[in-house]
Amino acid sequence: MTEATTKLSFKPKQISKKLLSSLNPRMRDIVSSRYGLDNEKRMTLEAIGKNYNITRERVRQIENFALTSIKKTPEYKENAFIFDELKEIIQKLGSVVTEDTLMTYITKDKIIQNHINLYLVLGGYFTKGKETDNFYPYWSVDDILCDHVKGCLCQLHDSIDEDQLLQEEEVLEKFVSNLDQLVDEYKNNREIINKYLSISKVVGKNELGEWGKVTSPHIKARGVKDYAYLVVRKNGKPMHFRDVATEIEKTFKKKTNVATCHNELIKDKRFVLVGRGMYGLKEWGHAAGVVRDVIIQSLKESGKPMLKQEIVDRVLEKRIVKANTVVINLQDAKYFKKDKDGRYQLLK
Repeated sequence: MTEATTKLSFKPKQISKKLLSSLNPRMRDIVSSRYGLDNEKRMTLEAIGKNYNITRERVRQIENFALTSIKKTPEYKENAFIFDELKEIIQKLGSVVTEDTLMTYITKDKIIQNHINLYLVLGGYFTKGKETDNFYPYWSVDDILCDHVKGCLCQLHDSIDEDQLLQEEEVLEKFVSNLDQLVDEYKNNREIINKYLSISKVVGKNELGEWGKVTSPHIKARGVKDYAYLVVRKNGKPMHFRDVATEIEKTFKKKTNVATCHNELIKDKRFVLVGRGMYGLKEWGHAAGVVRDVIIQSLKESGKPMLKQEIVDRVLEKRIVKANTVVINLQDAKYFKKDKDGRYQLLK
């Protein structure tokens, strides 16, 4: 949420009273109810229709007629400066901004926000972007720039793999590199670029500030296993399951049962048991199975016989065990044999 950092030169409730003064009582009540000018909860067409015993479509017609009528009044012309002021605010925020960000920037008062919404509908500068599967609702004062930003947000989404996690700097670089129609005033403003990113519903960041697709469990964690993944990944090296549970509580403020955490680590294929109670990530190259299996995998990956120390080093990269444990396993003649040069290979 953006903190309110601006101060309007006018008092919205007073302006609204003037703008609605030319309407008859029913039209004035319908506009007030539809936009929540007296109550922060805005009424639906159907609810208003029931109050007046008319159809929702008739309510819509009256609302549209009332708004058109307001634009023809002297009061509208006399107070047109409010639209210029709101336009300047939106331009300051990047010319296209989510409705939530804009309203919070202006005021935290929900009723005043409703008055501002009315002015945005009445003003001639503003384009409302409705909420879709890809974007949050937004307001724009530059349709060409708006389409460009939205297009670049789609490109950004398509450039990220499903479970890929990116640091903020990487995301900013990817996004900005495509914003070739942006003026430097916006392109070099990190706050504005982040506001553009917040328009997207399909690209976002997790609680650790890492970015990716919101469909990924790495961004929208769906339980202990996803929080465990983020904790282990952040740690950068294998962790004991007890430490994982503790870190989940510390980092995400999620009360975590140790046994539940351990069970999730066992079941989830993203994790590999690399030592007694120690789990690493499969993506780090850790191998599952007993030490013998890891030796076999290492020899297969090499494609040629290997010296004892080479095998030990490879296994220790994948598992947390003692070097002597690897050496003992190499003595198993059912699986391995040593040639005259002291190199080990798989027994065919």
